[in-house]
Amino acid sequence: MQIGPHSLPNALFVAPMAGVTDRPFRQLCRRLGAGYAVSEMVTSRKELWNSLKTSRRADHAGEPGPIAVQIAGTDAAMMAEAAAYNVDRGAQIIDINMGCPAKKVCNKWAGSALMRNEALALEIVEAVVAIAAPRGVPVTLKMRTGWSADERNALRLARIFESAGIAMLTIHGRTREQGYKGLAEYDTIAAVKAALAIPVVANGDIDSPEKARDVLAYTQADALMIGRAAQGRPWIFREVSHFLATGEHLAAPTVTEARDVLTEHLHDHYGLYGEQSGVRSARKHIGWAVRGLPGGEAFRQHMNTLERCEEQLQALRDWFDELGQTHDRLPPTAAANDEDEQADEACAA
Repeated sequence: MQIGPHSLPNALFVAPMAGVTDRPFRQLCRRLGAGYAVSEMVTSRKELWNSLKTSRRADHAGEPGPIAVQIAGTDAAMMAEAAAYNVDRGAQIIDINMGCPAKKVCNKWAGSALMRNEALALEIVEAVVAIAAPRGVPVTLKMRTGWSADERNALRLARIFESAGIAMLTIHGRTREQGYKGLAEYDTIAAVKAALAIPVVANGDIDSPEKARDVLAYTQADALMIGRAAQGRPWIFREVSHFLATGEHLAAPTVTEARDVLTEHLHDHYGLYGEQSGVRSARKHIGWAVRGLPGGEAFRQHMNTLERCEEQLQALRDWFDELGQTHDRLPPTAAANDEDEQADEACAA
């Protein structure tokens, strides 16, 4: 898989998800089989670039390349400036967000709302490409199938964006109106893939090795992007990769491995956020990891009462050690996360 000058180890991508795909989570997914990861979206508003939230989102220390940064906004000049700012700080790929359905984003006509203003969408793409391309930085774009069932314009926009210099296009198989509800559809993605020469990435409801195989076969996409299904289950990338290569299922992680993977992730998480913020933001990652496991809900509720990093880590180790007394490997769990909750807080896939 190739994005501009960058060769990727495979065609399984981690979706950019606000509040989720920070540097520790991206690195975790890549260690467990993802070939590519895009940052949380970074605002194009210059006055916010030095805020703590944005500085954490733009932290790529120790992260393997290529470094991909997603930017969001509604003004072409500001988006171009944001692209330049992030390239100067190490971004090797710039991704434009035209897929986020969150109300707080769309109400400002950013994210997927840009699909309703095709002239502005093109203006933004041209401005960002004009800044990034001379520096050897490819520009990619993520969007939805359209605003609503009556306004599906992904195919028309895809052709426009390809002509404007977009190097790769990712499509989430839902409209903005759907949010994260209902089922993703892949006809639009297949139509875009058939019409374009640049790589096209399929996204939406890819939550199992079989689903990954079926979506690839149906859409003929060049790559797959996985979002919510990786929350609490980052090994899904190696499971999908193994299944696509062999047609066989990879064994579930041992309880001991799951404990060690999550423990290592939490150490990285605390290192980025510090104790006070880190303990609170780690709760969702822990909750996703234990959801559906025996005793997981009670443990999640207990975890939410702990206020120190070491308390969280010790409780987590103890809980997994107890689970390991009755299970060698993780038992099957429901892969899906609560869509309404996730849609309120993040731009997920």
